[in-house]
Parts: sequence; structure tokens; C-alpha cells
Amino acid sequence: MAAIVLFFSRAGENYINGKKQMISIGNTAVLAEKISCELDIPMYPLAPTIPYSENYDEAVQKAGTEKDTLERVEYEKLPIDFEQVDTVFLGFPNWWGTYPRVVAAFLADHDWKNKVIYPFCTHEGSAFGSSIQDLRRACPQAEIKTGLAVRGSKVSCADTAVKNWLLAYQA
Repeated sequence: MAAIVLFFSRAGENYINGKKQMISIGNTAVLAEKISCELDIPMYPLAPTIPYSENYDEAVQKAGTEKDTLERVEYEKLPIDFEQVDTVFLGFPNWWGTYPRVVAAFLADHDWKNKVIYPFCTHEGSAFGSSIQDLRRACPQAEIKTGLAVRGSKVSCADTAVKNWLLAYQA
């Protein structure tokens, strides 16, 4: 069995330290890469088939509508045999208090029995919101481990936080 890093991230205009800024790599992608490198395991981006706007306000509005309507957000097929995976480091930005709907679609599409999920998220002050409870509801047969929430504006200097969090996995 194998462990993977699976994440959704969005580049473009982001809200960082109280103002909008352009970023070329999404904050969650930066965090996912740190985890992948630290554990030497593969990482896979969860990409919606229709990308979100690079414009922050447009992306936020679309994400809010998706959440309100429980919209299913389709995603690109991943080159993994999920049957061979037993541990998933699952990363996402906290959007509207939980994980984005593209993550919800992936969770709904897979059998989580006997799988372990290590959630990690990026945020600008709201940490995980209700995403841990939402994960438990969506994946009742999975073991949900303690998560790592990192402020998006701090991901570049989160190496120590990542290493400390991963000690539980490596023990």
C-alpha cells in the first residue's frame, strides 16, 4: 500500500495579509510540495475541469455559489490506482469555512474504508473551519488524523510546522 499527497490549490489573485496579491503557485500547492518532499511520496493536484478565475472576487463568488447549491465540481482524472493507496495527505484552501466542492466530489467518488487521511489546509485566519467535521461526515469509514492548518501568507516559512506535524506519521 502507498501514501500520496492529494491537493487542490488555486494560483492567481489571492487574499494575503489583508490585501489582494498575485501568486504564481497556490499556497496549498506550496504546502503540498513541502509534505511530498519531506516524506518522499508522490503528489497529485486535484484540478477542476473548468478552472477557477484568476480574479479573486470572481473565484470567491463562484466557490460560495457552489457551496450554497452543493454543486458537484468535476475534476481531471488522476493517474493513480486509488485501491493501492492507504494514506492520503489531503490538502485544500479553506473556502467559505470548509474544503472546496472539487474536494467534496473527489471524496464522494472514492471508497474510504480502511484509509487514513491527514488533512492540511491553508487559510487567512479561519484555520480548518468546519472542514474536519465535514471530512468525518463525508468519509465515515476513514481514520481522520490531526490536521495541519497554515496561514496562506506563511506557507513559505512553514517547514518546521510541516516537519513537526509529520512526526506523528513517521512514528
